[in-house]
Amino acid sequence: MESKRASFEGSLEALGVSVSSTPEAELAAAVTEAVTEPAVGIALNESIGGEAFSLAETPVTVDPTPVALREATTGVTGAELGVGDYGSLVLTMTEQASELVSLFVERHVAILYEEDIRPDMDAAVAELDERFTETNGSAIIATGPSATADMGALVKGAHGPKEVHVIIVEEGA
Repeated sequence: MESKRASFEGSLEALGVSVSSTPEAELAAAVTEAVTEPAVGIALNESIGGEAFSLAETPVTVDPTPVALREATTGVTGAELGVGDYGSLVLTMTEQASELVSLFVERHVAILYEEDIRPDMDAAVAELDERFTETNGSAIIATGPSATADMGALVKGAHGPKEVHVIIVEEGA
């Protein structure tokens, strides 16, 4: 039986999403390698279930001004969950407007802890239902780069990033 991580990575590949993995100790280097400057982001402890990784050791401007956001090429956020069978990312909205950082850039880099990959949408929705019942929270479920064919040919990046890269932080590494 295929592991939920392998399923997730296969789904990402089918969507044209690049993926890398890293131990937590090397996360700053992985983020630095994945971004195209100028890069903006939000404090990841706000977007990844309480994890305390800091973007301070990367070329990412944290909590950007509107001007920095408009000029940014890459946005870096955490992902609350990964959905194995779709390659979707659950992006929790924060007071720092994480949705702007993930949607208004050409390249979105999402950091996801391996333990937060769920096998399928049913498992992810059940977990979100439990969380949001307690907190009245909300989230975006993003699947691959933005694309539309509303006016004819397929256009990427019309309503969000043209490229998505997921960094999976390995368990126990």
